[in-house]
Amino acid sequence: MSMVFERKVAIPAEVKEMYPLTGKMSMTVESRNAQIKRVFEGKDDRLLLVIGPCSADNEDSVIDYILRLREVQEKVEEKILIVPRIYTNKPRTTGAGYKGMLHQPNPEEKPDMFKGIIATRHLHMRAVAETGFSCADEMLYPENYQYLSDVLGYVAVGARSVEDQQHRLVASGISVPVGMKNPTSGDYSIMMNAIQAAQHGHTFLYRGWEVRSEGNVHTHAILRGYTDKLGQTHPNYHYEDLIRLYDDYRKGSYKNPGVIVDTNHGNSGKNPFEQPRIIKEVLHACRHNPAIAGMVRGFMVESYIEDGNQKIGEGVYGKSITDACLGWEKSERLIYEMAELL
Repeated sequence: MSMVFERKVAIPAEVKEMYPLTGKMSMTVESRNAQIKRVFEGKDDRLLLVIGPCSADNEDSVIDYILRLREVQEKVEEKILIVPRIYTNKPRTTGAGYKGMLHQPNPEEKPDMFKGIIATRHLHMRAVAETGFSCADEMLYPENYQYLSDVLGYVAVGARSVEDQQHRLVASGISVPVGMKNPTSGDYSIMMNAIQAAQHGHTFLYRGWEVRSEGNVHTHAILRGYTDKLGQTHPNYHYEDLIRLYDDYRKGSYKNPGVIVDTNHGNSGKNPFEQPRIIKEVLHACRHNPAIAGMVRGFMVESYIEDGNQKIGEGVYGKSITDACLGWEKSERLIYEMAELL
C-alpha cells in the first residue's frame, strides 16, 4: 500500500465534547434553522441570502465580516434572511491551491487535519455565539459532516460532488436544507436526480455504521453556471433557464421545489462585480413571472471585506486568497438595494 497512515484523527463525538454547544447556542441554531426551512417551504416569503467569503481563511476576519452582516440583517429583517458563508474546505484535486481551513488552519503552514477540524468547529461556534447566525458550509467530504452537524444552518453540495452517490445519500439524512449545484457541464438532469435521491430515504454505510435516512425534503437546486467543452463559461440564471428548471420540477414528484441562484462562478465568469447585476436580473424575472417568483428562494454571493483576491502571504486583511470576492461596501449596498426591490 502506498499510503502512510500517520495518526488517527478524533471522532466527531470527541470533537463536540471539546467544543460543546451551550443550551443558549443550541436554541439560537434551532430558531434560526427553523426560519431557513420555512423559506424553502414557502411559508416565509423572505429571500435567503447565502453570502460570505469564497473560503474562510482567517477566523478573526471572517467573524469581523459576519458581525457586519449582523447589523445589516437587523435593517432588512422583514425582506431578507441572511445566512453567512463559512466555507472551510475547497475542491482542489490537482494538488495546487489552498484546500481550506480544514486542511490548513494557517494557510502559510503545512496541512494539519486535526487542527483543521478543531478550527472549523471553533469558527462556526464563534459565529453562533457572537453573531446569532447559524451558517453555511460546503459538504466537500461527506464523512466530515458530523463534526459540524449541530451548528450548521445550510449545506451546499458542489458542482464536482453532485453526481457522487455518497454525497446524495448523506444529504438525505441531513436535518437542514441542502443545495445541489448543477454540475460543471451544466446538465440539469444530474442535479435533478441528486435532489430526488436526497429527498428519499436510504440505507447505506457511513463511518463504519449501517445507517437509515428518512429523506431531506428541503433539498433544492443551486444554479451556478457551467463550462463547455472548450472551457468557456456560460450563465444559467436567465429567464429561460429558470423556466426550464421550473418545468423540470413539474415533471417530477419533488417536495418544496426551489432554487438558489449562485451569482458568481460560471454565472459571472468569476467576475464578482457582476453579482449585483445578476441578482437584479433574476428579481426582474420574478416580477415578470409568478411561477419563477414562487421557485426562487434566494441567492448565493461571494463577498468579503476587501474587493478582489490576493496570493497567500500577501497579508491583506479580509481579502480572499481563493476566488475574487465583492468587497464590503459594495456588498452592503447590494443588500439594501435588494431589500428596496422586494
